[in-house]
Amino acid sequence: MSSDSTVDRQEKYQLFVDGEHVDAENNGTFDVNDPATTDVIAEVARGREADIEYAVDAANAALDDWRRTNPKARSETLRDIAVALRANVETLAQLTTLENGKPISEARGEAEGCADAFDFYAGIADKVHGEQIPRGREYVDFTYREPLGVTAHIAPWNFPLSIFARSVAVALATGNTAVVKPAEQTPLGALTIAKIAHEAGLPDGALNVVTGFGAEAGAPLAGHPNIDCVTFTGSVETGRKVAELAAQQITPANLELGGKGPNVVFPDADMDLALDNAVAGLFTMVSGQCCSAGSRLLVHEDIYDEFLDNLADRLDALEVGPGSEDPDMGPMIDEGQYEKVKSYLDVGRKEVGEPFYGGEVLDREGYFIGPTVFAGASNDSRLAQEEIFGPILPAISFSDEQEAIEKANDTEFGLTAGIFTADLNRAHRFARDVEAGGVYINEWFAEGIETPFGGFKKSGIGREKSTEAVKHYTQSKNVCANIGIGE
Repeated sequence: MSSDSTVDRQEKYQLFVDGEHVDAENNGTFDVNDPATTDVIAEVARGREADIEYAVDAANAALDDWRRTNPKARSETLRDIAVALRANVETLAQLTTLENGKPISEARGEAEGCADAFDFYAGIADKVHGEQIPRGREYVDFTYREPLGVTAHIAPWNFPLSIFARSVAVALATGNTAVVKPAEQTPLGALTIAKIAHEAGLPDGALNVVTGFGAEAGAPLAGHPNIDCVTFTGSVETGRKVAELAAQQITPANLELGGKGPNVVFPDADMDLALDNAVAGLFTMVSGQCCSAGSRLLVHEDIYDEFLDNLADRLDALEVGPGSEDPDMGPMIDEGQYEKVKSYLDVGRKEVGEPFYGGEVLDREGYFIGPTVFAGASNDSRLAQEEIFGPILPAISFSDEQEAIEKANDTEFGLTAGIFTADLNRAHRFARDVEAGGVYINEWFAEGIETPFGGFKKSGIGREKSTEAVKHYTQSKNVCANIGIGE
């Protein structure tokens, strides 16, 4: 399919198992809706425990051949997948906008990032190595890293392409096979990637996709006795359940969970830069439905009022609409998320009063909520402590560097944090002292596939992306030989 092709809007999508499209074992299906219109865009196979069993068996059958494949050959296969994905960027982007609602330009960037992940780990596949350990002249001691086996990937709906790719690509690169359960709201991209990967040369059974719901497909996958690693991205509540299921089988779990990222602005910051990033850090990234968002705004008291006035001007310029029209903000993903975010408008009004900006639920078809700022919020309020996952920003003032750090750290989350300042000493003190797995200095979302991503505290366990992820999809084996001292 060429890069300028249009989306083939199939009426029905099947599971992808063992290199084939197959119906669910009981022929069940569910509807996928466009969140911008609520219209049904596809009917998708509803996988359950029997389908998970089939997919895990297929992945296990493919494991020995794939893990024994020469690493250079695995690298070449992943590189071919990246090329094929780039040839289908427009197809993947349009599917993502249809099922997720995000603006088409954002979806195109995500599709490109999906290909980048396969490219990056293609370059690592033949460079996974151990180390030599000095134990004296009578020993030769070394380690090497082996694949874990069959890996399970339970992916979210907010970045259905990139989060799929960042974990699946490294799992395949290191010799594992994979079973993926995408979010029920956004299964079409995952099914399309699996098809593209197979057509690009990935062996039957190496990558399987079972679509369905969490209790029916996700739970059997997380707790399956023949799964060797579980990767989950989502809420703390669901992550805890995934971890419990995995722990029953003594299966390692990589968990990337919630966030409440503090975005800290000092008076010496480049104000235009800080304002642009306050907007990009929450409102225009999946309309605030992003765990790594700058979802708490901490502004120094000397510039607090001026900053919020200028932020309001920036928000006035934002367009909210269907992703196909490429606005600045799209809809909430579904009715449940829409109602949840709406409820926080009521929470904010009770805790703070009327919003400083916005607070509107758009009177139109679809699940649209406009950008909203609550000024004068307390850092211990629900607005500041709970993950809203929508375009609602509590704005909090602080008086000095120490108070900024204390407020930044006063949360159960620790995924991302950011600071805007011209004082690099202050920036690095902040990076040293803030409790977060990722720190942004003078640019929110200053990261890439090359940089490790994961959280402190209740934001999760393990790291995705970068070479760091290799550790989570392999296990170390030590070899020690007594060769004698000799002469």
